[in-house]
Amino acid sequence: MTALVLDQAMRPGAVDAKTSTRPAAAAAQLAGRIAARDATVAVVGLGHVGLPLALAAAQAGFRIVGLDTDRGKVACVAAGRSPLNHVEPKVLQSLVAEGRLMAATDPGCLAEAEIVLICVPTPLGRDGTPDLGHVRAAVGTAARVMRPGGLLVLESTTWPGTTRQVVAPLLEARGWRIGEHVFLGYSPEREDPGNARFRTADIPKLVAGADDASRQLALALYGAIVARVVPVETLEIAEAAKLAENVFRAVNIALANELKLGFAAMGLDAWQVIEAAATKPFGYMPFWPGPGPGGHCIPVDPVYLAWAARAHGVAMPLLDASIAVNAAAPEHVAARVEQALGGLAARRVLLLGLGYKRNIADVRDSPALVLIEAMEARGATVGFHDPLVPEIPHTPEHPALAGRPGLAWEAAMLAGWDAALIVTDHDGVDYAALRAHVPLVVDTRNTYARRGLDASGVLGA
Repeated sequence: MTALVLDQAMRPGAVDAKTSTRPAAAAAQLAGRIAARDATVAVVGLGHVGLPLALAAAQAGFRIVGLDTDRGKVACVAAGRSPLNHVEPKVLQSLVAEGRLMAATDPGCLAEAEIVLICVPTPLGRDGTPDLGHVRAAVGTAARVMRPGGLLVLESTTWPGTTRQVVAPLLEARGWRIGEHVFLGYSPEREDPGNARFRTADIPKLVAGADDASRQLALALYGAIVARVVPVETLEIAEAAKLAENVFRAVNIALANELKLGFAAMGLDAWQVIEAAATKPFGYMPFWPGPGPGGHCIPVDPVYLAWAARAHGVAMPLLDASIAVNAAAPEHVAARVEQALGGLAARRVLLLGLGYKRNIADVRDSPALVLIEAMEARGATVGFHDPLVPEIPHTPEHPALAGRPGLAWEAAMLAGWDAALIVTDHDGVDYAALRAHVPLVVDTRNTYARRGLDASGVLGA
């Protein structure tokens, strides 16, 4: 992509916050530009949250500048190609061709924007505590470059208090006064990658501001992008609501995984039990067991809340137990395969599906990676096939697996395995052929029953 050319007055360090216009005038000016779709919006982080948001904002009429440190990803977007398999390439191509969406690795591009949306990862550190390094870096960069009277909104999932206690001081350290020189908000992402029923623009958006002017500007921005905005009284409530959403899922997934083990000991099929219970039209919502949750949300967000609660002197034993149950799920699956084979030493196991979710190529915190290492530690030889992941990318948790190639799907590939383990049930896989060629299939996703396939000889896990 051609480097963005910045006016010298907009280069880092050139903006003097003390020369900004009066707060009311600055807010009114930005509100007018939002209403007219004249404002340029910068999206920092073009991943599973930032890229769909950038597309939705561009489709709403805004000019979008995307910033990411991944040169390969930026090159894809700049060329009109989607770096994410679940993002529609035709929409991306047309927006790039029209000049409504640009991408860059140069942080100076933020100087072109009146609005900066931070959509960067909030992982766990090596010690298992929240790591806000990406947020701090993104906000620090924005604070050096953004214009007076601009709006910055954090979208990254985090602990209650982050926007006020971490983000605001980074802006203030550059001489900005919140609600006067710049405006600050929080609006948690609610993406569900691969869910065609809910596009970014269709999902209700929680919106909060550090002050009333900031909240009104953020409401105006998101009101122009999504079908429904939900004002939230404080930044902390909005931050906590996002954690509550994912903690709800984590606790119920843990319950489903425990039910699976308990029912299996009784000779019962957990999927059939849950499906029967789900016919109740009130007071019940089905969650399904599996090999362990993956992606950014479920393995990480509950830990953020538990950490924040402990910092306030409060224990959350139910949440801690749920985190432990979900973390142990891959080990139960590995033990199931080992038991079924009478040991894993010198056994050959074909693993199906690396992505943490059906029809998604994202391997962040995927239980498949844990299972590969667990079975190989027991002496097994493990190969994998994933139609969306040709080789294992580098992940901080599993660096030794990086670059390992997958196996192409063909009849000859199915020969010689002692067992197949279905970890993620992507479409486009011939599961009937798998069962016909491999003597033992262990299914963690109820794949055969859900597809109406012959499941004789298939073990659940």
